[in-house]
Amino acid sequence: METETIFILLFVVATAVAIAVQRLAVPYTVALVFTGLVLGLLHVFEAPHLTKALLFGIFLPGLLFEAAFHIEFKQFWRNRLAIFSLALPGVVVAIVLTALVLTPVANLLHFVQGFTWKHALVFGALISATDPIAVVAIFKNLGVPKRLAVLLEGESLLNDGTAIVFFTLSLALVTGTVVTAGGLAFDFIRIVGIGALIGTGIGQAVSQVIRQVDDPMIEITLTTIAAYASFLVAEHFHYSGVIATVSAGMLCGNYGALGMSPSIRIAVESFWEYVAFALNSIVFLLIGLEVQFQALLASWQAILVAYLVVTGGRAMVIFGVSSLLRRTRERIPWAWSVILTWGGLRGALSMVLVLSLPKDFAHRELLVSMTFGVVILSILIHGLTMSPILRWLGIGRGQQERTTYELTRGKLLAAHAALEEINQMSRVHFTHPEVLASLRREYEQKIELDSTALAELHLKGQQLKAEELQWAGRHLQSVEKDAVIDAFRRGLLSQTVQEKLLADIDAQLLRLESGESDGSAEQKPFPNRADGHNSEE
Repeated sequence: METETIFILLFVVATAVAIAVQRLAVPYTVALVFTGLVLGLLHVFEAPHLTKALLFGIFLPGLLFEAAFHIEFKQFWRNRLAIFSLALPGVVVAIVLTALVLTPVANLLHFVQGFTWKHALVFGALISATDPIAVVAIFKNLGVPKRLAVLLEGESLLNDGTAIVFFTLSLALVTGTVVTAGGLAFDFIRIVGIGALIGTGIGQAVSQVIRQVDDPMIEITLTTIAAYASFLVAEHFHYSGVIATVSAGMLCGNYGALGMSPSIRIAVESFWEYVAFALNSIVFLLIGLEVQFQALLASWQAILVAYLVVTGGRAMVIFGVSSLLRRTRERIPWAWSVILTWGGLRGALSMVLVLSLPKDFAHRELLVSMTFGVVILSILIHGLTMSPILRWLGIGRGQQERTTYELTRGKLLAAHAALEEINQMSRVHFTHPEVLASLRREYEQKIELDSTALAELHLKGQQLKAEELQWAGRHLQSVEKDAVIDAFRRGLLSQTVQEKLLADIDAQLLRLESGESDGSAEQKPFPNRADGHNSEE
């Protein structure tokens, strides 16, 4: 079967899965992996292998750029200590812990003869990258505090790059190419630092051009160039392509986007949301199709031990960092630490890194089976249990609460509209006064009941109140815009003044959509946490 036909089939399968999960309480990415496992087991068709060239050339730059583009730099920088602690020293500690624990356990249980700390170190490095795509999607559905999502996604964006660098350095250390700690540290700083400089340079250049043009197609093309050029240039010169793309994405999403009109910003964001959806659909299907069940079953004991060691190591890192930050303004509630631990899913990057090991690398097949097994277990187990854990910890408000809130607000809007129509009918004597009086009492009772219900929902979840404030703000901005346009049509405003006022309103609307406040009211969603700390959205 031709490659083009296979990719069309993959998109057909992904679309069918996306439609099916709308009726099921299963994360989309988890359903994709499970579908891929079933298709691979049944040998329905031969899919392309998830190679390093495919991941690095097509998937990774687009996925990284999309995630970085949507991260608000203020939020990222406000949590920089926690994010960098988890993504840099935290990754080093996780790698070391994995190697220290896995080596004696592997020898005790006799996984294979001659399994040393070198093999465990390489495994720890390649498995350290997290892929929280499924978890972040759950976060959006359950209304999890924004800061928690920023912590998880920000850490993932950085530890993808650090994991690749540490994997390369650990492989060089094992093969004897690099022998000193100083050399390792210098190489890490050089690879990551220059990669960040390359991404910053390309992101800055693209952002400057974006600010000079006003065409959605050109600006979408420019962001695509920034995403893939930063990655390819950095990798070509043997620096970190991941860090370069993340740097370019954050620059374009924060500085470059300021030069976009609201309509163009929406077009660019819609384009990248689709790109992320398409790339994630294919890559998670390929993860499932790549798995060889016989190899996994033959190494089930090693996979289970590796999964427990990796999960335990991440828990120690997360709770250790949380303890160190306890007295700082970036403190992490213990309930959040549980979610950050459980949200450390492994994904395609780990699978590609282990497949890139030299064919003659000792115990390569065991490492491949362990990596694939840990990836599958983390996606299926953690992805399927994240929603219940969030609800159990009281972090997410739940889809049912949101639906009830929207339904109640909709009934209020409808009742008020009906009441306004009754008043209009009364003024024009359209219906008998007694009939109108009876109907007015009925609708007033409905409004009173629904208003009470809405107030109770506000008390249960401050996030709902914040969302209603945002909705009301959008409505008022639209009213202002209509008033300015109407005044211009009636000749009360010149075209220059109209354009200036509309630009100011659009800027306010964009700030409102991105969650920025004007300082008039500080919103503190989820104020009553079990650990006594207010959580920042």
